Amino acid sequence: QVQLVESGGGLVQAGGSLRLSCAASGRTFSSYAMGWFRQAPGKEREFVAAISWSGGTTYYADPVKGRFTISRDNAKNTVYLQMNSLKPEDTAVYYCATARGRWPSTREYEYDYWGQGTQVTVSS
Repeated sequence: QVQLVESGGGLVQAGGSLRLSCAASGRTFSSYAMGWFRQAPGKEREFVAAISWSGGTTYYADPVKGRFTISRDNAKNTVYLQMNSLKPEDTAVYYCATARGRWPSTREYEYDYWGQGTQVTVSS
């Protein structure tokens, strides 16, 4: 059974930083790409960032480029999302997901397991 558990969310002022973590179990973590998505109130879930199985390839959504960094530690079965210069529009529930293959994707259907999500709230 694959399990993904996110942590690190919280309330932060605009301009602040947070680091999200996602601990994975139940699958050979190092064999699969990982992604982060988010869903704001009243909006559809959207892609944020993704990373390949080795960490050598990363993708970012335009709104977070230059502010967010995705990384992974395969020895710890954990993927991270470092979020800097946070804005109120970054407020959302953030989900990590494991891809069906080694290479990252921006498309939700390329991911087969999802965490429960962690709330990030950015105050102005």
